[in-house]
Amino acid sequence: MSDLILRHDTGHVARLVLNSPQNYNALSAEMIATLYTTLASVSAEPEVRVIILAANGKAFCAGHDLRQMQAARANRDGGRAGYAALFEGCSQLMQLIATLPQPVIAEVQGIATAAGCQLVASCDLAVAAEGARFGVNGIDVGLFCSTPAVALSRVVPRKAAFEMLATGDFITAAEAQRLGLINRAVAAAELEAATMALAQKVASKLPAAMAMGKRSFYEQLGHETADAYEAAADTMVANMMLPDTDEGINAFLEKRLPAWALVPEAHTRTEA
Repeated sequence: MSDLILRHDTGHVARLVLNSPQNYNALSAEMIATLYTTLASVSAEPEVRVIILAANGKAFCAGHDLRQMQAARANRDGGRAGYAALFEGCSQLMQLIATLPQPVIAEVQGIATAAGCQLVASCDLAVAAEGARFGVNGIDVGLFCSTPAVALSRVVPRKAAFEMLATGDFITAAEAQRLGLINRAVAAAELEAATMALAQKVASKLPAAMAMGKRSFYEQLGHETADAYEAAADTMVANMMLPDTDEGINAFLEKRLPAWALVPEAHTRTEA
């Protein structure tokens, strides 16, 4: 694994850490490619039930690497092909997160701005330090954050999203929680532990049911209500047919833990 991403495993939770603090963990072309391949690889490991995305340094992610983007202007087409490839790659990364079988939790410290805010919005869950700030402030340099707007406008109310995009103003963690961009804000000293506690709670659930449910959750969002119910009902039927779901229901009725809840003792693995 590239040293752009560090990995620390605790039990069934894989914690991936953006490790480019010198440029505030910017989503350079290299970071986007590395994060994409890392997520795809880790998601294929059956023992991983939850993925945490965290970051080293003062910022969670400061968006795209503006120096890299400006350097592309020296190309014969003025950077057009490079910009198109960058934004396409970033869009594919954000969409990948929703397709992974495991829930992905953002663990946010410092700032998450522009594509960094997009990354938070694209994760299934998010926990932030109380001092964290969120923004889509490309407009301050003359660049409307149109691609971050896709993820942002799908998790916060429309007018709140547009105000952030049009003013470039940052919001606090408390406001981000109120708007639904994050699930909770905690003291900075408690951030890693609080995120891991949430991850382990989610990881204790039946992985097959979680994977089915996550896929259904995002699919139904794209349907009209009646079609959403039809698709969701199909998922419920498939879920009910799982032997492990039958075991889970029997265990509940018999006032005991299901066999699949008896997971092996947590282990820790760290790698770069």
